[in-house]
Amino acid sequence: MIRGDEDAGDHVKSATTEKLSRSGLAALIDHTLLRADATAAQIETLCREAADYNFATVCVNPQFVSLAASCLTTSNVGVCTVVGFPLGATLSTAKAFEARAAIQSGATEIDMVLAVGMLKSGAPERVRNDIQAVVEASGNVPVKVILETCLLSRDEIIQACELSIAAGAAFVKTSTGFGGGGATTEHVALMRSVVGTSLGVKASGGIRDAIAALSMVDAGANRLGCSAGIAIVSGGTGTSSY
Repeated sequence: MIRGDEDAGDHVKSATTEKLSRSGLAALIDHTLLRADATAAQIETLCREAADYNFATVCVNPQFVSLAASCLTTSNVGVCTVVGFPLGATLSTAKAFEARAAIQSGATEIDMVLAVGMLKSGAPERVRNDIQAVVEASGNVPVKVILETCLLSRDEIIQACELSIAAGAAFVKTSTGFGGGGATTEHVALMRSVVGTSLGVKASGGIRDAIAALSMVDAGANRLGCSAGIAIVSGGTGTSSY
């Protein structure tokens, strides 16, 4: 798994100078279905699509992790799931338990939601400890911290990135897709400027076509969370808000 190291920096640089091929862009995409009304049959379809297009992972809610893992056993596609989703306001112990249970079910990546309210309350230690609890519970499984950038000021985004580094996260991520705003190139560039090559940056929310996807990569993203992955790599435009 990419951890925002030199490989990530090289990937971003090559995308800027050469543009990504269809396969190169697909390899950055977490093929995502997080709707509350998603069905098991839709998750199975999601997994088939991810295997067909060689996406990085599927991103599903925890109840579908074991199903996704079983569908993808013969592929190189990982299984990403979400923790403390979508508000980030659950107890740290609950987030840690959720992460452990998901990994036991077959999750290979964890996307946790930042304790946004605690950050905005001026409690950075609570935020760092919250992230660290999930990181420790996840062991070698990489943790991405969803900042929900649409709710944060510039200074808060910087602080959230710094806390994610200090807590041992592998990525920072822009959005849940449910918070009223998605990824922007400005926020992605800011996040990359703070984390450098020490962490990955995942852009998610509102990325519906290849132009938008490439703009996020050019801004510094080395992972993309999209429900429109097929449209993106096929030259079309997706309709979902995620």
